[in-house]
Amino acid sequence: MKTTVIQLDIEWGSPQKNIERVDRLIEAAPGSDLYVLPEMWSTGFATEPVGIAESESDSVSLSWMRTTARRLNCAISGSLAIALTNHDFVNRHYFIDGRSGSETYYDKHHLFTYGHEDRYYQSGDAHSIVEYCGFRILLLTCYDLRFPVWSRYSDALQYDAIIAVANWPESRQNAWQILTRARAMENQAYLIGCNRVGDDQYSHYRGQSAIISPIGKTLACCRPNVEEAATFRLDLDALCHQRTKFRVLDDRDIL
Repeated sequence: MKTTVIQLDIEWGSPQKNIERVDRLIEAAPGSDLYVLPEMWSTGFATEPVGIAESESDSVSLSWMRTTARRLNCAISGSLAIALTNHDFVNRHYFIDGRSGSETYYDKHHLFTYGHEDRYYQSGDAHSIVEYCGFRILLLTCYDLRFPVWSRYSDALQYDAIIAVANWPESRQNAWQILTRARAMENQAYLIGCNRVGDDQYSHYRGQSAIISPIGKTLACCRPNVEEAATFRLDLDALCHQRTKFRVLDDRDIL
């Protein structure tokens, strides 16, 4: 599965301008099966979403994801600040499969209370696993990475890869690099981590988006502080071989 992470310099509250930026980055990295965008890629990390979050029924950003996935015969994954019809807000991570026309979403479970995300957004209470190109893919969003029990591979939660989309600031960059690799290694799964670069009113973002192997090796990565894409072809046979040869998951704790 040829996979590309799009490390975007997000322009605050400007979906159309961010769409144009993503279009240019995708054009420079053609032919992938899957493109992964950062958390709240079309607006920036809007902890106060009133006037910024898009309605799911007429979201320009979601419409673009659907149209582009169909046009490029690929899948696109990334989160948006969404206003629901009941006036609740969710940080909704979409996986749009342009080949089958199917859509899956995951509402961020661990809201970032330090940044007051919990004041406006509703927490999701369910996992989402997508089947695509033979892979079973677990969707996570940013702060979820800090909570290994939530994403622990188990009989009830089986997957081959994790997509973690983020707005992870430079001030906690060390945690981003450690946690992405830890989640990959402890679950013997690929981890596709897509972070943003640039600045908003709260933080500077260094990026360092990466695709990590089941043994914690960096397979592809974006340079720090640069808006760009990075691509790697994930190999399901290699993953299965690794899990069969080194059977760590057989010895996991059953909680």
